[in-house]
Amino acid sequence: MRNKIDLKFWSGFVISGFFMVLLFRKIDFYQLWTALLRVDYRYIVLAVVCTFIGYFLRAVRWHYLLIPEKRIPLSSLYPATIIGYMANNLLPARLGEFVRAYVLAQREGLQTPTVFASLVIDRLFDGFTVMLILLFTLFTLKLPQGMTDAETALKTGGVVTFVLYAGIIIFLVLLKRQTVRTLRWTGVLLKPLPQKVSDRVIRLLGSFISGIRLSSKGGHVSAVLVSSLSIWVFCIIPVYSVLLGFDIKLPIAASMFILVLLVFAVMVPASPGYIGTYHYACFKGLSAFGIPESTAVTVALVIHATGFFPVIIAGLYYVWKNKLSFNELQGTEKNR
Repeated sequence: MRNKIDLKFWSGFVISGFFMVLLFRKIDFYQLWTALLRVDYRYIVLAVVCTFIGYFLRAVRWHYLLIPEKRIPLSSLYPATIIGYMANNLLPARLGEFVRAYVLAQREGLQTPTVFASLVIDRLFDGFTVMLILLFTLFTLKLPQGMTDAETALKTGGVVTFVLYAGIIIFLVLLKRQTVRTLRWTGVLLKPLPQKVSDRVIRLLGSFISGIRLSSKGGHVSAVLVSSLSIWVFCIIPVYSVLLGFDIKLPIAASMFILVLLVFAVMVPASPGYIGTYHYACFKGLSAFGIPESTAVTVALVIHATGFFPVIIAGLYYVWKNKLSFNELQGTEKNR
């Protein structure tokens, strides 16, 4: 088990290194420095503020996802959210979600698996919303000439991923409402696998679904849907704001397109903080709109920095305030 974790850890660094090499080959460091001196930092500040508003909205959505278990105040949810995102930037193996669940469970006296189950639903809402943004962007934004193949591939990928997320949601609904029957059919589908693996999957699904209790009240459902859309509005604004800071005037749909590329990029295994993959995806997205390579690299570095360093500083503050330690946070992986 330890070797497997190490392999994932080091492969992430190799992938990040590969993309950083591709990126830095295109950097003119004099132009980079000149661009950083000329940028309008009022827009950078706006990007950081909007990023934290997005985190606050995530805490709001989490509040409504956990209402059937306990009415948890935002004063607990927001710090746990910030600490979780800080952990994704600093710790390997995408531990942020487990850290986020652990911190809140410890603070509010909840079972960690129950809290983590709410975060799985949380991520499904994210994925579903991103797919809506992707479909809206690709069917409204006219990409530059020469990108017909890329546009077709993204449209196909968007539709396929959208259908996949819809399928997962339907499966979870069936699993919740008709647990025994759904688990039985899942067992049938898993028959080609070894019995031990099949039994483990069924057990995990059973314990997972028992931890999910979504509110059916119209007001709560509406709050989850509205907060999900609002979260991603405040993810789009920082990208658009940084572009304005560099005096790059592209339509808002272009920022949406770049954001979707960034979402896909963070799915690729990489080092903590999505180093390399994030920057390269942003660079390619900007290059598609004719932004000079050196400027595109600079903008990519700044967009990443606005979401990377401030949340680390805020997360370290909340770790200190809640008297937590990094050893404790890293140990959450053992409790999965």
